[in-house]
Amino acid sequence: MTRRASLPVRAFATALAAGTLLTTAACSDDGDGGSSASDVTDEARAASPLAARTSTAPARLTGTGARAALITEADIEDDWTKVDDAATWRNKLLVGKVDVANLLTAKTNAADCQKLLDGLYDDDLLGRPAGASALTGFEQDDSRLLYQVAAYDRAPLAASLTWLGSLPDKCDQFTATDAKDGKRTVQVIETSVPKEGDARRGLRVTVQGTTNGTAATLTLDVMAVRVGDDAITVTAGGLDGDESDSAEDAVKEGTPRLKDVLAGKTPAADPGNDD
Repeated sequence: MTRRASLPVRAFATALAAGTLLTTAACSDDGDGGSSASDVTDEARAASPLAARTSTAPARLTGTGARAALITEADIEDDWTKVDDAATWRNKLLVGKVDVANLLTAKTNAADCQKLLDGLYDDDLLGRPAGASALTGFEQDDSRLLYQVAAYDRAPLAASLTWLGSLPDKCDQFTATDAKDGKRTVQVIETSVPKEGDARRGLRVTVQGTTNGTAATLTLDVMAVRVGDDAITVTAGGLDGDESDSAEDAVKEGTPRLKDVLAGKTPAADPGNDD
């Protein structure tokens, strides 16, 4: 009987000692340089298998969500009018083969410059989407604004943004030749983008050539913003000159819309009219 009674006593003493140690550790962490008891608890919780199972993964963009994330006329200033044929837009001034002999930068950059022209023409500068996508377009005089939302794989998307950032150096100025041997001078510079999303890149591409026998200059502002594994791409401009202000408006209003969609919220109908 005495031997049996001693076991609970030792167990109680061990538990009491452990409790004393925990209390002492919590008190000693009040000074500089130590981790608080709550920090230890949070780390343990984050490392537990249960926490891993119950953590919430970012929502995947669906077709319905991509369409809901598109901007409207109310999101961009001036007199833009929404069109129904934006997916068919193509600008012939962007068609041409890079003249390697006249490339001012290293000849090895010719492939990147060609990829830029082709990507602008085909509206896939960030590569082919890996998931859902949607686009919309607006017109104003001789200018157009194309707005795209799409889901990508993270690594290729990051690589595409890095590539865009390299183009002002690789393709600062080059010549492209069209099917009729017409010469087009292309210039690429870096531009600023509103601090939205997780990462962003901005370019201004100017193409000087001829259209219908008349000298013309096409100016395009390109802005790309990453939100998780998804991205917004804005291409705005035309023969009237740059449309940087409208492109910035599209980024400022469109990025919160995409974030709302990914969070399971319904974006405001006309967020541009919140003032």
